[in-house]
Amino acid sequence: MMINIHHLQKHFGDKTAVDIPEFAIPQGEILGLVGNNGAGKTTLFRLMLDLLQATEGIVTLDDINPAQSEEWKNFTGAYIDETFLIDFLTPEEYFDFVAKACNLDQETLNARLAIYEAFMNGEILNQGKYIRDLSAGNKQKVGIIAALLNQPRLVILDEPFNFLDPSSQNALKRLITQYNQETGATILISSHNLQHTIEISTRIALMEHGAIIRDLKNENGSAEQELERYFNVEY
Repeated sequence: MMINIHHLQKHFGDKTAVDIPEFAIPQGEILGLVGNNGAGKTTLFRLMLDLLQATEGIVTLDDINPAQSEEWKNFTGAYIDETFLIDFLTPEEYFDFVAKACNLDQETLNARLAIYEAFMNGEILNQGKYIRDLSAGNKQKVGIIAALLNQPRLVILDEPFNFLDPSSQNALKRLITQYNQETGATILISSHNLQHTIEISTRIALMEHGAIIRDLKNENGSAEQELERYFNVEY
């Protein structure tokens, strides 16, 4: 899954939320997108997922422009926030809905949910609760698992560590790295948690005022010092 960004801009009135001339993300990369609030991370993800219309430029996913074709949905899984959930359903009903949309039979759905049993920690299935009645952390888990059910080649997760307790955060790190190793999927993650991002990312892009100001290789945590210098200055 190769992602290419060409002269991408998004303006909200006089404010430039995203301004990226050129940027490429090769297949199999785990890209950590970091930056302070308002840096443009979520806006960039929404542009990639055709949830916002670009002011200028395009993003292509394996040469597919999401604004012009629906084909990208067959190989993309994403979770941005609670608006992706159908909160009047139980988790079981929601997973069943996602499975049907992806043409997965019940046996396949059950097998794939079993993969995430440890991550669910006995708190998601068979609880007799609607999604709206779950804790914020368990809602987060439902959204992340749903994004992975179709075994997508492209995974986009916005602040996936939010609301999760430390054990669940560690479980998610293992889940993401294992999924990448087993499938070769391209994974994009935005996060304010630098340590988690550094631990799992193969590459880190630092955003500021809508622009990517650093593109860092992250071999064995090599990006850590530069990121710490940047955020220490900022704060």
